[in-house]
Amino acid sequence: MASIFTKIINGEIPCYKIAENEHFIAFLDVNPNAKGHTLCVPKKEVNKIFDLDDVLYTELMAFSKRIAIALEKALPCKRIGMAVIGLEVPHVHVHLIPLNEMKEMTFQHKVSLSEDEFKAIAFAVQQYV
Repeated sequence: MASIFTKIINGEIPCYKIAENEHFIAFLDVNPNAKGHTLCVPKKEVNKIFDLDDVLYTELMAFSKRIAIALEKALPCKRIGMAVIGLEVPHVHVHLIPLNEMKEMTFQHKVSLSEDEFKAIAFAVQQYV
């Protein structure tokens, strides 16, 4: 059965897309720890990050870096935090979280955003990708 991320990649579920290329997609997390919390996901459905082949792993890190730099330019924050946890969705994904406080990295602190706020954030970040 396809993961929720595969359904997003296939266009079956909508997302607030930041960027996409042949191998990866970046979109806003709809249950964010902070404004701009973004997921970078390989289009190839692989459960665990260390099961990616070396080339795809390295390319995912480079893609994530590009998105992190855009996030930092577009949103007021002290830095971009990165986490790879992978327990909630069996599909590799990198969390990029704009940080102003340590609690934003805990996954217990969530913020609510309107559809208009999600769209505005996605548009702002896209300008720097």
